[in-house]
Amino acid sequence: MIIYKIFRADEWAHLRTQGETLGAPVDLADGYVHFSTAGQAEDTAAKHFAGHDDLMLVAVDTDRLGDDLKWEVSRGDALFPHLYRALRLGDVVWAQPLPLKDGTHRFPAGYAEAEG
Repeated sequence: MIIYKIFRADEWAHLRTQGETLGAPVDLADGYVHFSTAGQAEDTAAKHFAGHDDLMLVAVDTDRLGDDLKWEVSRGDALFPHLYRALRLGDVVWAQPLPLKDGTHRFPAGYAEAEG
């Protein structure tokens, strides 16, 4: 299954240069890296990244994360994927810009179909 992490440009640059990251400030505060499923990602972008246009949508295959990935109840009593270790660049399947147009983030064509 593919899950998604939304990074600001500096957070994405950190992952690319350092090879791993513990995530954004909210991830550091909570003690895990927050992810969303394809069905949750657009709401996550709207709720937590409104007005930001320097974003990257990063796709990660859950098979690469092993037992460090936990599914836990969060927003709206839905299960969200949380990673209890550093996210490694090698965990990333692909990354695409998540531009803002007319106040809405434009997700890459077909991103949800690749969830598999």
